[in-house]
Amino acid sequence: MAGTVTDTLIGAMAPPVARSSPAAWLRKHFFATWYDAVFSVLFTVLIAWMLHALLQWALIDAIWRVENRELCTYEAGACWAVIESRGRLILFGLYPFEEQWRSTLACMAIIVTIALSCLPAFWSIKRLPVLWITGFGIFVLLMRGGFAGLPLVTSEQWGGLSLTLFIFSGVVVIGMPLAVVFALARRSNLPVIAKSFGFFIDIVRSLPLLALLFAAAVVVPLLLPDALAGNKLMRVVVAFAIFFAAYQAEIIRAGLQSIPNGQDETAVALGMPYWSRMVDILLPQAFRNTLPSTINQAVITFKETSIVTIIGFFEVMASGNAAIGNGEWGNQYVEVYVFLALIYFVFVFGLSRYGAWLEQRMRLGHD
Repeated sequence: MAGTVTDTLIGAMAPPVARSSPAAWLRKHFFATWYDAVFSVLFTVLIAWMLHALLQWALIDAIWRVENRELCTYEAGACWAVIESRGRLILFGLYPFEEQWRSTLACMAIIVTIALSCLPAFWSIKRLPVLWITGFGIFVLLMRGGFAGLPLVTSEQWGGLSLTLFIFSGVVVIGMPLAVVFALARRSNLPVIAKSFGFFIDIVRSLPLLALLFAAAVVVPLLLPDALAGNKLMRVVVAFAIFFAAYQAEIIRAGLQSIPNGQDETAVALGMPYWSRMVDILLPQAFRNTLPSTINQAVITFKETSIVTIIGFFEVMASGNAAIGNGEWGNQYVEVYVFLALIYFVFVFGLSRYGAWLEQRMRLGHD
């Protein structure tokens, strides 16, 4: 006890630790030795030169208008006129030109749905499904039409960014509940159910995603009658969702295993039924514990939507390839791919930042 009091008095009497100045921090981390200083200077010069060259190409010497297209040469800067000329094809694909306003509103509906689902007010087992069903329904109604004077546009004509958002949202909306079911079934006390779902999950995870998508697009119509085969796009989305669910189920199962058994045992002793224990106690903690892995899985899924190009869908990457597929803009492929990269970056960076914010919020709430 005396030692504790003495240490407290000494700590109180000790002078506050001085914070190092920026110059001292730079000297410690970048100029501690002569070779650290040399490498720091060289890398600074290299990065400055690269940034200057990038700004010179992308902004200062860039061509922005289609009227100045004749100035687009290899010696000039970026020719962003290709985005002005072929931007509609990149964003909307084969969707009818006069109806592209519907595709724009549909994309906004999905983006608003994603944004609202990020708000804590919608984190409810009752509100979140209603939100996503509503947003998804609005998207499909706007894209498909066929009512209230809107011309019918079949899914074969969907394309561009709207198709990418549809596939990603459909995979998450269908795949996340399936992942919860798969994870709980694999933890079942009935060996038949646990081993059957474990075998199914391992089989799906062992197959390439492209093989599953090809099977859904080509093989399923050969095995089922037309009335049961359904739409090609929906078959692909369901197959993609099953693939997503198989991986996400293992993430959720790991989160459930990280929860101490005492919590479930206490809930059982209090007489709580199985689904109440899962929905109110165990699953929220499992998702919180596995949040980084879940966000990472969502990011991977968004980027993997480009795979559907191979089976004949005109999503945003295929639309970008089509934009430079003719001889008129064939030399401006760099600008088109930079534009596509920015689209992917905005969505992926937004998902990752939201995941970091959500992780911090949940950590503070847990602490």
